[in-house]
Amino acid sequence: MLWLQTKKIGIVIAGAFINALAMNLFLIPANVYSSGFAGVAQLLSKILSDYTPINVSMGFLLLLLNIPVAILGWKKVGKSFTVYSFISVLLTSLFLSLIPIKEVSHDILLNAVFGGVILAIGVGITLKWGASTGGVDIIAMVLSRMKDKPIGPYMFVLNGVIIITAGYVYGWEKALYTLVTLYTSTRVIDAIHTRHAKLTAMIITKKADEMKKAIHASLVRGITMLPAKGAFSNEARDMLMIVITRYELFDLERIIQEVDPNAFTNIIQTTSVYGFFRKD
Repeated sequence: MLWLQTKKIGIVIAGAFINALAMNLFLIPANVYSSGFAGVAQLLSKILSDYTPINVSMGFLLLLLNIPVAILGWKKVGKSFTVYSFISVLLTSLFLSLIPIKEVSHDILLNAVFGGVILAIGVGITLKWGASTGGVDIIAMVLSRMKDKPIGPYMFVLNGVIIITAGYVYGWEKALYTLVTLYTSTRVIDAIHTRHAKLTAMIITKKADEMKKAIHASLVRGITMLPAKGAFSNEARDMLMIVITRYELFDLERIIQEVDPNAFTNIIQTTSVYGFFRKD
């Protein structure tokens, strides 16, 4: 368990460092804006420095914006997830202050694309290991749980505010390049991790009782057990079917690997759930 937590911290540190590199070497020099609270902090820092005598670093604003979100996430999403997410935000803010802002390319399109790809790698590996980069992700998750609707529309609306503000203040060309960054980062995150709000896991194993106990010890989710039989081997097995949120995927994968590394697991997107599904 200690080694697992150490690896998770290492992944969070790496993700935060990669996010800061994407911002300071590609997006900030080109005035192309990120998604989520990173984009809000970037935009606020730019507006304050350009239109007021106040100069506030993006890293400090990012940390400040995420404090109330961390409190919300602690109450509504989960303590472990929120702690790791806030550590990610804290480290990203630190790296943003330590890494110098330097323009790698003068081509704004290259900055938008490569900035989006590198940022998505940092976000994707962080999500894959059971944390997030905070901000909009946690807010969208809470809103999705309250309404039991997909996260996508909430993410679209919140990021749309950033794009419209950037376009109004600094010109619509910047807003269009920001859209390129958002599209690129979304596609790469989808390749690394899933953005589906709910997932169904079908686990075929010979250790059904041990698997059931281990899942119930970590996740508050119902499990349906079905008898199964191998078509080639004719061996009797059991299939466990469980619906989870994407934030619980890391914990489920860890449990399966610990209890039965030979289990066959199929993870599929769940469009909607009818009946009882725990939302908090």
